[in-house]
Amino acid sequence: MTRTVYVNGDYLPETEAKVSIFDRGFLMADAVYEVTSVLGGKLIDFQGHAARLQRSLGELEMISPVTMDELLEIHHQLIARNDLDEGGIYLQITRGAGPDRDFVWPDPEEVKGGIVLFTFAKKLTAGKSLDEGIKVVSMEDIRWGRRDIKTTQLLYPSFAKMQAKKKGAADAWLVEDGFVTEGSSNNAYIVKDGVIITRQLSTDILHGITRASILKFAAEAQMKVEERPFTIEEAQQADEAFATSATGFSQPVVEIDGVRIGDGKPGPVSRRLREIYMEEMPKTAL
Repeated sequence: MTRTVYVNGDYLPETEAKVSIFDRGFLMADAVYEVTSVLGGKLIDFQGHAARLQRSLGELEMISPVTMDELLEIHHQLIARNDLDEGGIYLQITRGAGPDRDFVWPDPEEVKGGIVLFTFAKKLTAGKSLDEGIKVVSMEDIRWGRRDIKTTQLLYPSFAKMQAKKKGAADAWLVEDGFVTEGSSNNAYIVKDGVIITRQLSTDILHGITRASILKFAAEAQMKVEERPFTIEEAQQADEAFATSATGFSQPVVEIDGVRIGDGKPGPVSRRLREIYMEEMPKTAL
């Protein structure tokens, strides 16, 4: 089945979708994005993703070509047109296509931003990595300093993930000044003596939408949370570790740099948080 995608106001077969070679998202990664998971044909935490999108746009002085209500309708249209039950929707907004390549931004009154959305089918509720957990390796974090803005500058995270794959791991946890910032495409956590530890929000990490929900549910379940940096060595000595993302929810981590975490199996805290997330989030899905 050929997917229907959305490009700059039009619903098109994916084989007919095109963007300008002068689009600044293509030329300079001058773009922001969001990925919203879909369960049972409904959007999980769309409002959180829309709020973060607006923040990213504001931080980069970009203007959305559509309203958030229009964006929600586009998401619903793509779900319906592609008969999507489980998976996600990728959204990207760029600064648009100027008359030529230029480091200076085009006037937003003259150049409208570009927008692209597409669906992808993916099993989110089960899988071997959830049952057995994943291995990660550590790498130096050399990304730009505004990781709180969800831009499409993803070359280094992609490089990190590929280096992890070469080492037989599924992902990389990035380290700066001796402390873990986050995973290549997720937020990172450890658990010690029943306490959930994760880095506090700042410009050093992405303000994860799933992170916010997981920490909210943890508090409601009377789990103790400490928001502070931790080292790889501390993580290796933890009782368990996990990562969160829009399509990974709560992903157990069972090995870091070749050192087994706890008993080498997904721990009870990450399993319970995933159960709560899967129970609660569909209740507010759109």
